[in-house]
Amino acid sequence: MNIVLVGLNHKTAALALREKLNFNRDDIDTAYQGIISIPALIEGIYISTCNRVELMATTEEPVRTVDGVSKFLSNYHGVRLDEFTQSLYVYRDRDTVKHLFEVASSLDSMILGEPHILGQIKAAYRQAVTQGASGVILNRLLHKAFSVAKRVRTETGICSSAVSVSYAAVELAKKIFGQLKGKKALLVGAGEMAELAAEHLLSAGVAEITIANRTLQNAVTLARRFHGQAASLPEIPTLLQTADIVITSTGAEGFVIGYDDVKGMMRQRKNRPIFFIDIAVPRDVEPSVNTIGNVYVYDIDDLKGIIESNKSKREEEAIKARRIIDEEVLKFENWLKTLDVVPTIRGIKDKLEAIRKAELDRSQAVLKQLSPDQVQAIYVMTESLIKKVLHDPVLYLKLNGHRQNRQARIDQVRKVFNLDKEIVEQEIQIGEQDAEN
Repeated sequence: MNIVLVGLNHKTAALALREKLNFNRDDIDTAYQGIISIPALIEGIYISTCNRVELMATTEEPVRTVDGVSKFLSNYHGVRLDEFTQSLYVYRDRDTVKHLFEVASSLDSMILGEPHILGQIKAAYRQAVTQGASGVILNRLLHKAFSVAKRVRTETGICSSAVSVSYAAVELAKKIFGQLKGKKALLVGAGEMAELAAEHLLSAGVAEITIANRTLQNAVTLARRFHGQAASLPEIPTLLQTADIVITSTGAEGFVIGYDDVKGMMRQRKNRPIFFIDIAVPRDVEPSVNTIGNVYVYDIDDLKGIIESNKSKREEEAIKARRIIDEEVLKFENWLKTLDVVPTIRGIKDKLEAIRKAELDRSQAVLKQLSPDQVQAIYVMTESLIKKVLHDPVLYLKLNGHRQNRQARIDQVRKVFNLDKEIVEQEIQIGEQDAEN
């Protein structure tokens, strides 16, 4: 059994190509019908995000399956093979496992340590399970990926330092206030930066988010998503009277918040501190605002220093994370190897159980003379004997070593316990014929 992965990501393909090969969530049922019909594919799971499109599968014919995955992507999306084959990467077995662990642990993300990818992989796994496409091996592999990601997060600091502008802005606010629980935030702008900032603010525990935007409908849409309030830009002077944190990220050419806007509302605030984090280019907040008492303004250049410093910290933590992943890859490989011996172990157990049952049935006349407790003791004793007889063969089968040596051990044990009766009898006949000749 092999585990293969075929995919492309932000390192190998431009956004325009990734968009063409991205699956629509509404079409996932149809997509999986195609996935499970890929030649030689046994189990399959599809992972699609803005930065990657990957299909992982178990198969006994890896070359055939990889070719089938490529053709499926081409046919399903209506994209010629020659448009994306140069962007594809293919992983197999150990490399597949390592790649998945790195993706789940955010080591293969556009932003090192970005936590969102794990949730996307969990969602993809739920879809595969719902569609009946995932089985014993991929179930175990995905659950192991989740535990590896958790171990990386808890044992390293790879996710602790801000490396995106929105995340850095919120981290700066946390440093200023100590904690954001109970604070009120005003987001000026309703684009991607504001969306990411809202996510980070909510996870940090802010009590209230208000989103002000030039196009009110966009503010309303984003506010609904984060259970906040929407406002128009002319309302900003009033909103500043109650806000603790203001994060601005509009695309306006002039200043959205001026000196007079802030100076005038500080009396209503009774000089209570307010913090502006301006992540817009060009800037939204007039620089002179920073001269007003109890008003603190940070711009994107202030954040860049934090981001660059934290990138190097994350790189250091990534070294620890990769060591953890290497350990976990070995553990999963060892588990995968035991799958070879499972049928043999089951065969021995079934054979011993059949012998036990046959002998107990043959002894029914004697057993009827015993009390129920005595009969039960005999049943328990015979079950215990089977476990003890199984112990040494199982340990022998599970010994680490080269695959060829492991297969030789399996063959030996199967012969000793006569698990392949027809094959053994054929070998005996051949041996007898050879002796006669």
